[in-house]
Amino acid sequence: MGERSSYVPGTFCAVDLASSDFEGSKAFYTQLFGWEAQQMPPGHEDMVYVPFTLRERMVAGMFERQVDEMPPAWASYVAVRDADAAAARVTELGGAVLREPQEVGEAGRMAVVTDPAGAAFAVWQGRGFPGAGLVNEVGTFSLNQLNTSDPQGAKRFYGDLFGWRTEFVGTDEQDYWGLYDGENMRGGMMPLPEPSARPHWLVYFTSADLEASVEAIGQLGGNVVVPPMPAGPGRIAIAEDPQGAFFGLFEGEVDP
Repeated sequence: MGERSSYVPGTFCAVDLASSDFEGSKAFYTQLFGWEAQQMPPGHEDMVYVPFTLRERMVAGMFERQVDEMPPAWASYVAVRDADAAAARVTELGGAVLREPQEVGEAGRMAVVTDPAGAAFAVWQGRGFPGAGLVNEVGTFSLNQLNTSDPQGAKRFYGDLFGWRTEFVGTDEQDYWGLYDGENMRGGMMPLPEPSARPHWLVYFTSADLEASVEAIGQLGGNVVVPPMPAGPGRIAIAEDPQGAFFGLFEGEVDP
């Protein structure tokens, strides 16, 4: 079972969506993944946050975009012991802090940062909320993948920041690296498919039937940009929701 009540530092612990259309996003993801959406009272700076749950466990969240120029996007959170120290270390290593460390009620403390190539992610110092209560199951996130213009620089940056090591697991046709903490795979990394694209972290959700998920995405107003294809121990597809946020789907065996 993929139930979680705590996360080791350096582990992806949560994902959430910056949406330009709350009702549209809720309708899309609840129908696609079977999630339930609950609106929470306004929190920091009166931001409305919507938790998505599956089997009464939080699996993802959603908030309204804070900046008009910021496109709708899924964000990946990495568990840390100290969000302030992690943010300071990011700048020392050549990255940048987009949102300074801040309290999120009694849930924890967070900062939004970028690596030196510009890929954004968040660090999370959990207290009342350690992270997603369910992962690596159908309808939950199972992999966080860095698409970057500088794989060698990313290896150094994330190795120094989180202690991750990289291991080549690609093919002659496609460069791909696993990001590991010891023997535990923490994520994946590949060169940007389009050199002109912006480096980013892509969130994958597990699907029991990739063809059925792809069909549902189209029916719900989304767009499949990479159709089902083999990838390692399973198959993947890349999609865009109706508001323009990209995400991945994975069908295959995942960690417990």
